[in-house]
Amino acid sequence: MSALWQVLPVALRAMVPITLAALGEVFGEWAGVVNIGLEGIMTVSAFTAALASWATRNPWVGVLAGLLTGALVGLLHGFIAVRLRGNQIISGVGINLLGMGAVGFGTWALWGAKSPMLERHLWIPEVPGLGLSPFVLLTPALALLTWWLLFRTALGLRVRGVGENPMAADVVGVPVEKLRLLAVVYGGGLGGLAGAFLSLDWLHTVSATLPAGRGFIALANVVFSKLNPFLALLGGFLFGYFDALGIQLASVAGLSGGVPYQFIRMIPYAATLLVVTLAIGRARFPKALGQPYRRE
Repeated sequence: MSALWQVLPVALRAMVPITLAALGEVFGEWAGVVNIGLEGIMTVSAFTAALASWATRNPWVGVLAGLLTGALVGLLHGFIAVRLRGNQIISGVGINLLGMGAVGFGTWALWGAKSPMLERHLWIPEVPGLGLSPFVLLTPALALLTWWLLFRTALGLRVRGVGENPMAADVVGVPVEKLRLLAVVYGGGLGGLAGAFLSLDWLHTVSATLPAGRGFIALANVVFSKLNPFLALLGGFLFGYFDALGIQLASVAGLSGGVPYQFIRMIPYAATLLVVTLAIGRARFPKALGQPYRRE
């Protein structure tokens, strides 16, 4: 039972990338655009954040670089999905493959075959007196901001309108394509923050597989949340808790020797499948989700 409490600090960190990426996807899906390329966005952003931090010796510059990288990749996805009216799923798959290939080559070219471990002065410092990452405090604030934008502003009403009925929104003068692009860029930026957090705050390294499936867990969290930012925050904590629990149990004496490590590390992914199975039939998504809009 003590292990259940000991994992709490790790769980708070583990929730951050899943929640941030899910919040961005929630915003984008309300606008009618699906982006399954969260894994690729996090991978590329983690790399550019680490590279910028390493080059400038300032981790906050790295965070900004990760944010901008995620926003630019989101813009690329938006251009393909919204402007060119391409298949959103194929575009997302392409982003995932691009992220893995580009970062794999980049790390090899800069640091060789072995993934680099970032020096301590390149890490994001903890909040003084609390011993917490600033991202742990930032994540609930961003959940609140995303909820407020979606449900308490005229912008949010328009965003939800272009996702539900883009033709009707267009008739009353709402710029459908611009709002969809804005939503995808916002989502990509949050995914970029998630990637920067992975490399500069939590794992302190860079690799082509750094997110380790967390982008896909974030997509599952979107289903669990029913596009509600506060439920996405709760879901991110639950998934992060199971992730941290798997790490903790793998180090428990006796258990790690009797149960293969790989089975223990399956815990967060098995929990994800279970939650999605229970939630997917109850989730309601915008009617125009995934459908490109063609003005007649």
